[in-house]
Amino acid sequence: MEHIEIKGGHRLSGTVRISGAKNAALPILAATLLAPGKFQLHEVPQLEDVKIFLRLLQELGVKWERTSDHSLEIDSSGLKNFEAPYDLVRLMRASILVLGPLVARLGRARVALPGGCAIGARPIDLHLKGLELMGAKLKIKEGFVEAKAKRLNGATIYFDITSVTGTENLMMAASLAKGKTILENAAREPEVVALGELLLQMGAKIKGLGTDTITIEGSKELKAVDWTIIPDRIEAGTFLMAVGAAGGKLIIENCIPSHLDAVLEKLKNAGLKIDIIDKDKIGVQRRGKLKSIDIKTQPYPGFPTDLQAQIMVLMSIASGLSVITETIFENRFMHVAELRRLGADIKVEGRNAIVRGVSELTGAPVMATDLRASASLILAGLSAKGTTIIQGLNHLDRGYERIDKKLSAVGARIKRLKNGKEIT
Repeated sequence: MEHIEIKGGHRLSGTVRISGAKNAALPILAATLLAPGKFQLHEVPQLEDVKIFLRLLQELGVKWERTSDHSLEIDSSGLKNFEAPYDLVRLMRASILVLGPLVARLGRARVALPGGCAIGARPIDLHLKGLELMGAKLKIKEGFVEAKAKRLNGATIYFDITSVTGTENLMMAASLAKGKTILENAAREPEVVALGELLLQMGAKIKGLGTDTITIEGSKELKAVDWTIIPDRIEAGTFLMAVGAAGGKLIIENCIPSHLDAVLEKLKNAGLKIDIIDKDKIGVQRRGKLKSIDIKTQPYPGFPTDLQAQIMVLMSIASGLSVITETIFENRFMHVAELRRLGADIKVEGRNAIVRGVSELTGAPVMATDLRASASLILAGLSAKGTTIIQGLNHLDRGYERIDKKLSAVGARIKRLKNGKEIT
């Protein structure tokens, strides 16, 4: 079994280049179903989730090829299959993003229910409610969602709970619907905006991107385009926090600082020196002991839930007491037990984690329970005295492209091993 070994206590120094965003790449891959022709996609991260999504597209009749390490050509001219099978959907919840585009273009979709997830239920009710309001006939049968509509019609749809994938799915569906669709209490995340900007370039008519009310005027057809995936703000935040954990100084390049406003403010309050060097570069440095701060996860533009586990590591070695409140996912404190194995002093009360800073963490074997938990354990290992062994790398590889290699290049003593041999 593969695992990561980290010898902690080594400061970081150098430059890290951020990869394209997983959470932007997946809906953009789904959007290629909306139009025939050849899409050229750039800055596509090499991640397990992307590989699974490409397998799903191929299952639907889409042809694709890798034209460089981070570029793809995708042609959905031959799209004919409307069924997304359970064997692929069960591997990744984001597969539900094919539902809206399939109904919009083919008039029919059969998509396996994605089931549960380690960090929370994340139901798809909002997706289904929206499609019904747009005139789709829906059935839940034999573990599949079956949707039919000769052509979807525009509708006004209010999200009871802000949903990123719900907003994305219905925004794609509405792009080929007849008439006007208004999405109220829509998600405002940069990845949603990026998808909307892609749809605009494809020929859709959309207003209100980046606000909680998005208006889409449906088009009869869309066209294939060239597109570049935005940088991954969560990966950028993770590397900023790696400096908080290990000490040292890094330049984070190929990032969008404005996507990280809430994160940068909190890191400054915690004692990190942050400099916006350019429109796509951030400098970060840690001098001395970190200070405890309180964190509350919120939808964008608030502090992202996907960085909650990572900042908990910093609070574990900060001076004082911190309260971290998780408002997005009900089960997103599973990393706490593993951080305790490394010596962290954390007490969970409902959706609050009370973190009392300790002088240092100590290396130990730990197990990653989900994607962002795996990143938090790497940060903890960078900080800890001694050696930390991290198992459960299947989670890590879903969302971080060669994070071990990137950290090693800037001074971390980290390596990936299989059967006692280093994987290069």
